[in-house]
Amino acid sequence: QVHVVESGGGLVQPGGSLRLSCVVPLHTFRNYTVAWFRQIPGQEREFVSAIIWSGAMEYYADSVRGRFTISRDDAKKTVYLQMNDLKPEDTGLYLCAARSRIGGGSDRRAAQYRLWGQGTQVTVSS
Repeated sequence: QVHVVESGGGLVQPGGSLRLSCVVPLHTFRNYTVAWFRQIPGQEREFVSAIIWSGAMEYYADSVRGRFTISRDDAKKTVYLQMNDLKPEDTGLYLCAARSRIGGGSDRRAAQYRLWGQGTQVTVSS
């Protein structure tokens, strides 16, 4: 069983920054696309950002583009989400998910991801 582990969440004021980390302890990590989703109670998981297995492509939700940056370090089997200029609407449980490069479907859809972490809470409030 693979344990995906997120960290880096916390309470921050509007305009502040956080960096989330996601460790995916797979020997074949470099063959996996990794994404971040945001979960708010009573709502569906919302796509935030993804980086494909090769690192050649990144995807962002319109609401975070220009403020968030996703990156990966294959040697550390880790994906990072740098979050700048945070807003109250960014508040939520941030979940990391991974999927193999094999297979179709959209990298923005939660249903395409097989591996999930427990999440790290981000709260943006003054």
